[in-house]
Amino acid sequence: MTDHPTLRTATAADAPVIASLARQTFADTFGHLYSPENLASFLAIHTPENWAAEIADPRYAVRLAEANGQPVAYMKLGPPSLPFTPAAGAIELRQIYVLPTHHGGGLANAMMDHAITEARARGATALYLSVFTDNPRARRFYTRHGFVEVGPYAFMVGDQADEDIVMRLDL
Repeated sequence: MTDHPTLRTATAADAPVIASLARQTFADTFGHLYSPENLASFLAIHTPENWAAEIADPRYAVRLAEANGQPVAYMKLGPPSLPFTPAAGAIELRQIYVLPTHHGGGLANAMMDHAITEARARGATALYLSVFTDNPRARRFYTRHGFVEVGPYAFMVGDQADEDIVMRLDL
């Protein structure tokens, strides 16, 4: 029997675990779309050092979910990084990933609820994200949470550009 996942704020000590989880979830979800070189180039940004720096930066909020003592999901909010200037007061949902073994159990909803609550607590007026055009499950998930499409975005993985959709939730 699997314990119900618990969510908590990540600490710098979690950086190696989150870096590994980030590489694993991205590769499991999208790895088949890329050459080994492009995938490796993209995954190289997920280092414990980069994660520790973001966790320590007050502009970011990182949440970790664990079940049976093992990491199963994470969520990261941060300053907008999309290639346009959003309205003042915006924040970006940079990532929300759940291992497939924990899909369908409400964990993604709990993480999204926390992201929205945290964004509002920080005084954000809008929450932005980008989602792969060919990820209908994620797009439906974000739409159910009130996000609306803003427009396309070229998401780079190595030297390969994929079309993502930028979405916004007015807070």
